[in-house]
Amino acid sequence: MYCVNCGVKLADTEKQCPLCATKVYHPDIVRPEAEALYPQNKYPAAEERPWAVYIIVTAAFILPMIIVFLCDWQANHMIRWSDYVIGALFLAYVVLVLPLWFKDPNPVIFVPCSFASLAAYLLYINESVGGNWFLSFAFPLVGGLGIIATAVAALLKYVRKGKLYIFGGAFIALGLHALLLEFMVNYTFGFTTFTGWSFYPLSILVILGGVLIFLAISKPARETMERKFFI
Repeated sequence: MYCVNCGVKLADTEKQCPLCATKVYHPDIVRPEAEALYPQNKYPAAEERPWAVYIIVTAAFILPMIIVFLCDWQANHMIRWSDYVIGALFLAYVVLVLPLWFKDPNPVIFVPCSFASLAAYLLYINESVGGNWFLSFAFPLVGGLGIIATAVAALLKYVRKGKLYIFGGAFIALGLHALLLEFMVNYTFGFTTFTGWSFYPLSILVILGGVLIFLAISKPARETMERKFFI
């Protein structure tokens, strides 16, 4: 076998000419066929979404709404209690099922929407019973939880690092929210004695949050905990 470029004699095992580096080709030597890098006429299957399941789950929420409405109307000839059940089912649907209809639901959008739906449901109950506890009690508490949950969801989605800082700060914020809860209960419902029960969850959550932040700051402590619990 000879090089097709410079004519030097080559061994049958040569893959390129040692003089001119030309690739060796001989029509009588059968080269093994390698597997194709790209399959012919084969495309990745499109992701199929279980729309039928979503429709069935939606019907499973709508059907009880209709049933309780008809039962309430049949018994009382008016809407007396079914609106609360319908509202609760609608709230559960918004929180649990509605995000499934979207291919890539953004928690930064759906988390505040869920808390807004909860606030609207509580406002409806407050207006139905003639209460005066929504603005002074339900709204600040639901709003505070919504802000904390939305902030955690946004940071987890858009910030790649610092999860220990995020969860540590969330624990501390929840502890402060427990303190706000006791204050709002006393202010709204007229309790004059401040028992201080909120300091128990506040202290526990602040300690947990502080531990997570300390682990985020101290790399040796974090590695020690990883070896202790995950290895």
